[in-house]
Amino acid sequence: METSAAVEDSLVEVEIRGLAAEGDGLGRGPDGRVVFVPFTAPGDRVLARITQRRERFSRARLEKLVTPGSGRVEARCPAFGECGGCAWQHVDYPLQLEAKREALREAMRRIGGIPVPEIEITASPSAYGYRARTRVLREGGRVGYRQRRSHALREVAGCPVLTAPVEDALVGLSAREDAPDGEWELAAAGAAVRALPVEGAEDAPALELPVGKDRLRVSPGVFFQANTGLLEPLVEAVLEASGHGEVGLEVFSGAGPFTLGLARRFQRLVAVEGNPRAAADCRYNLQRAGLGGVEVVARPFEEGWEAPPLRDLRPEVVVLDPPRRGLPEGSVEWLLARRPARIVYLSCHAATLARDAARLAAGGYALGGLRAFDLFPQTAHVEALALLTHRPA
Repeated sequence: METSAAVEDSLVEVEIRGLAAEGDGLGRGPDGRVVFVPFTAPGDRVLARITQRRERFSRARLEKLVTPGSGRVEARCPAFGECGGCAWQHVDYPLQLEAKREALREAMRRIGGIPVPEIEITASPSAYGYRARTRVLREGGRVGYRQRRSHALREVAGCPVLTAPVEDALVGLSAREDAPDGEWELAAAGAAVRALPVEGAEDAPALELPVGKDRLRVSPGVFFQANTGLLEPLVEAVLEASGHGEVGLEVFSGAGPFTLGLARRFQRLVAVEGNPRAAADCRYNLQRAGLGGVEVVARPFEEGWEAPPLRDLRPEVVVLDPPRRGLPEGSVEWLLARRPARIVYLSCHAATLARDAARLAAGGYALGGLRAFDLFPQTAHVEALALLTHRPA
């Protein structure tokens, strides 16, 4: 690796050919290395200053836009480029969708060893004004997000990716003199809006989130999908992939956005959720909907394997919705020992989905379908839904 002084002096002209999975534009430098340049778009020709040089790639910062590509658009937010939230406000939305589809396909091929010819992606109903839940910082009366690659505050007067009620709550938080400093959760469901400090908000009222014909109680601190405009299509896709049966297992159930539908499709359903507040919400939502036959296990998945009901469970279908890090260690082995006919895996991180899918494939599963959902326009994040079916020996 070159010395930092030599690296800092390197200015190169690069044509941006695509978008990387983490959001940077990518092209090739004069030395043949791939160069990653944030805030560039396909077709851009740029001058970029090398900040890090590795054996096979370099990282750089944008110094000058020489010629804009046809996919470049004007960002809507004055904080874009400084705020750590959005990475792609400068990229035309159809190009964002194609980049996410390609990033998912490449992760499955490169990490999972699983070729995927085509991936259907469901666009967000709106590329802006879609986010019904966010976390912001308040410091000394100023409100905003963390700066890009920093813990410092980037104050904002508004945020164009938020729904109108949540953006109003952000503006209102700036005007409140009684609000303590710290991290705040802003959320809206239906006509209700919630603005709460993250610490000490356990006794605050819950939100009522409409999902199809059901309503979900969601307590403070309990996760729900921020893009509520895509929640119903996502639920429908998960239920369609799950089918019907006698015994089903859902892991990482949360407050129950999929649980209620699954309870109507399986004679017996076990729902596992490690967050006690989310598990309590799930029980409440099932009871209110009049759905019996569901056992809610309020402990982490990996801590319940040796005890009933998981110890002796032989599910026909397993629905998984893990966090970004993917399945806990030992989960794949537990699943392979039970050989459910179908595994429905909803993932917010393509790399960990590909890793876990490869392990399941080695144990006798084949990819029966893969879809993508754009829950977070203007960012590089993509939600993927994979169906894995067991191949008879």
